[in-house]
Amino acid sequence: MFNFRYKTIGQILFVIIFFSTSSANSLDKFNKSDRISNYFSGILLLNDNQYEDSFKYLKKLSGLESSHRNYSTKYLYSLINSGNMKEAFDYSRKLEKLKLDSFESNIISGVYYLKNSNNDLAQKYFLKAKDIGSRSILNNYISNSLYNWSSLSNIDQDKSKLSQLDERFENLKKIQNVFLNCFYNEPKTNQLYKEITLNKKTDFSRYNYFYASYEASRGNIGNAKKIVNSALKIYPRNLLLNQYKIDLKKKNVSVFDCKKEQHIIAEVLYITANALSSQSIYSLSNFYLNLAKYLNDDFNSYDTLLAENFYKNNNYKVAKKIYNELSKYGEAFHWYSSKQLARIFIQDKKKSEALKLLNKSYNNLVNKEIYETFDYAEFLKNNEKFRESIPFYSKILNQISTNHPLYTESTDGRGVAYERIGEWSKAEKDLLASLQVDPDQAYVINYLAYSWIEQGVKIKKSLSMLEKANKLRSNDPYITDSLGWALFKLERYKEAKKYLQLAVRLMPADPIVNDHFGDVLWKNGNKIQARYYWKYVLNLEKTEEELKKTIEHKLIKGL
Repeated sequence: MFNFRYKTIGQILFVIIFFSTSSANSLDKFNKSDRISNYFSGILLLNDNQYEDSFKYLKKLSGLESSHRNYSTKYLYSLINSGNMKEAFDYSRKLEKLKLDSFESNIISGVYYLKNSNNDLAQKYFLKAKDIGSRSILNNYISNSLYNWSSLSNIDQDKSKLSQLDERFENLKKIQNVFLNCFYNEPKTNQLYKEITLNKKTDFSRYNYFYASYEASRGNIGNAKKIVNSALKIYPRNLLLNQYKIDLKKKNVSVFDCKKEQHIIAEVLYITANALSSQSIYSLSNFYLNLAKYLNDDFNSYDTLLAENFYKNNNYKVAKKIYNELSKYGEAFHWYSSKQLARIFIQDKKKSEALKLLNKSYNNLVNKEIYETFDYAEFLKNNEKFRESIPFYSKILNQISTNHPLYTESTDGRGVAYERIGEWSKAEKDLLASLQVDPDQAYVINYLAYSWIEQGVKIKKSLSMLEKANKLRSNDPYITDSLGWALFKLERYKEAKKYLQLAVRLMPADPIVNDHFGDVLWKNGNKIQARYYWKYVLNLEKTEEELKKTIEHKLIKGL
């Protein structure tokens, strides 16, 4: 709420300044309250990634671009992000006639002409964007890349143009170089794909799909399957590869063709969108992502990033719509979408709907691999279906060895589930087994040690373990609290107070942490302060009834 308030105030100030600096000729037309309201609403909705509503408000301000170029850019974002490509193109042409064209308007015109197989005009507009965008590193990369792909001539000249891209985009140059060789069907293509997918310094896992797709397009289905299976051993959760593995069993249904400039430019735009998303610049990320989708609308993988962008902005309504559509495009997409939809249901406090959805989706899987089973087990455990999760963890552990990546996570998960249903001997065995394979799991150490402390056993050993966990994860509130609580149980109250006070600072709204701090204050003679913290716990929303009864007793009789 605090951040939202300041964000809104900032936007209001921006609008006030925006209109107060209008030229004299435009003031009469645009300083009326309804115009200001429309602009403010449009920008606010755009920043909140509600593009269709933003478009409706900004559309009412036709003519404002003559005095405020920033308006035309925002309007173009709202058009593209709400799916109005033709209208965005028409508006871009209008800006050109008014000699108000911008980097964005020229990119849109170029993409539109490219989609409609008019490479000469696409090249013209990408060149114009290149001239405008040279002041920005990102814009320069985009416009140069798009211009290069729309003006292909021969392999040598095109490689020369590629080499001139900013050296800070070295990895992106490598990707484009592979595509360039693929486009010209160069003999080096296979080797270049191998080099980029085997690169251990950078995650090029996505490009195993393009490599497999390339092999399949040449009739080498067996090689394509080997590439996918080999890559999935390293990247078992890669959605694109998991879906392509299923698709290859039926036929080669790749939706990417390296001999189509449209598809390659779409991938360039996707890479840009992905980079912007990682920096939380969602509106601009969606702008480039929607242009990518326009150029290759069969590439459903693009929708995963689009949905995630909306999810991160808490726009669950649109995210759900995209996930529901995405779930229709294959079993891997369906399972992924179901998990994401279940996550949204949990956020909306609809746990029963989430459980029902994922249960149905898991049972409908034709091939229940161990990673799907693990995800389902984790979902059950994390939503307090502890007993139900145990058979699925056991199923995984029966299929894998101790050196498998899922071994420690599965023993830990099952151990937690056993502990929560009261079967401590089994829980302890699993947690110890997990730590035997990987002794540096701070949170597993914390869970086991805290459980021992609560049972009043192995407290000195627990303290030693928690000191190690604290070094592994310094200032983690849960570990800090456990460490303080171990010291409390050993009656080292002054030392305990230091850690428990820090835990309260790190996690001020946690009932157990505040209760522990109240206890240590009491033991250190600060009884009035202790009662203050206990009373505070009673008013916290997350405080369980059993803890409330304990605190009510302490408020009367103390410790």
